[in-house]
Amino acid sequence: QVQLVESGGGSVQAGGSLRLSCVDSGSTNTPYAMAWFRQAAGKEREGVAALVIGGQSVYLDSVKGRFTVSRDNAKHTLYLQMNSLKPEDTAIYFCAERSSAPPYYHTSALLLPSWYPNWGQGTQVTVST
Repeated sequence: QVQLVESGGGSVQAGGSLRLSCVDSGSTNTPYAMAWFRQAAGKEREGVAALVIGGQSVYLDSVKGRFTVSRDNAKHTLYLQMNSLKPEDTAIYFCAERSSAPPYYHTSALLLPSWYPNWGQGTQVTVST
């Protein structure tokens, strides 16, 4: 069974940077896709960045040019490099994983929470002014 563990969250001032990590264990197979989601207090969970392993990446419009998603396959670790952080980036950030792809899907599905069956516990990111 896949287990995802996030780390790297913390408190930072606006304009600062953080790098989140997500280690996936429990499976020797490379997943099809992984993603980062976030959930701010009182708001729904939203997709931030997704990566098809060995393929495309997609981003939430508000983080394009500031966030970068990547994966080190040898370390089974997904990263989210977050630069130029803003107070509105404050949220709990979750890592998610999908082992295989359906026969057909639209790219927008990569940022839908319902597309991913496996989730980590989350890590808090707080950006202050």
